Amino acid sequence: MDGGPWTDLGTLAWFVGVWVVMMAAMMFPSVAPTVALYSRMTKSRSPVAPLLFASGYLVAWLGVGVVAFAVATAAGRVSGDLLAWDRTGRWLAGATLGVAAVYELTPLKDVCLGKCRSPLGFLVGSWRSGRSGALQMGATHGAWCVGCCWALMASLFALGVMSVVWMAVVAGLIAFEKLIPARRVATYGTAAILFVLGAVLVTAPDTIPALTIPGSGSMSQNDRMSP
Repeated sequence: MDGGPWTDLGTLAWFVGVWVVMMAAMMFPSVAPTVALYSRMTKSRSPVAPLLFASGYLVAWLGVGVVAFAVATAAGRVSGDLLAWDRTGRWLAGATLGVAAVYELTPLKDVCLGKCRSPLGFLVGSWRSGRSGALQMGATHGAWCVGCCWALMASLFALGVMSVVWMAVVAGLIAFEKLIPARRVATYGTAAILFVLGAVLVTAPDTIPALTIPGSGSMSQNDRMSP
C-alpha cells in the first residue's frame, strides 16, 4: 500500500473506497464530540440523525478526495516523470509541507479551526431540523473541517498517503489542534512540526522514520535498522 510520497492512487473507485475509510478512521475521533452533542440536542433515541450527520461530514471529505485524485491524475499526465523522486518529487514534497506549515498560521485557518473547536457554537448557529437538516449540518461541518485540515491532508500525500504510520501522525495532529485548550499552542506547534519535516524531507529523507523512499522498495534507514 505504501509507495511513499506521491504514492500511485490506482483507479478512481479503489481510491475513493480507501479514502472514505481513511477519512472515517482519521477524522471521526476528533469530530466525535460534535456528533455526540448533536445526538443529545436532537432528544431522540434513534441513531438515524447522528448517522446522517456523520454521513454528511464524510460527503464533504469525499469531495476533497475526488478533487485530489483529479489533480494528481492530471499532474501525472502533464508532467510525465518530471515529478519522480530523483528529479523534482522530493522538492515538491518538501514544498508541500512548507505550504502546510504556513497555512497553519493564516487567519483562514484560525477561523475554520474556531468552528471545529466549538461544537455547541456550530450546532446552535447552523441548526437544521429533520433528516435532511442532519445531512446538511454534517456536510457544513465537514466543509469547515476541510478548511481547517486540507493542508494537513496535502502533507499526507507528501509523506505517503497510504502509509498507516503517517495517517496516524496526521490524525494525531488534527486531534491535537481541535481538542487541546490552547489554540495558538496547537497551531504553532503543528506548523513547527510540518516545517521541520519539510526541511528534513528535502535534505535527509533517509533519517525520517517510517518514510518509504519511492523506488527504493524499502523504508527509511531508521526502519531498516530496527529489529
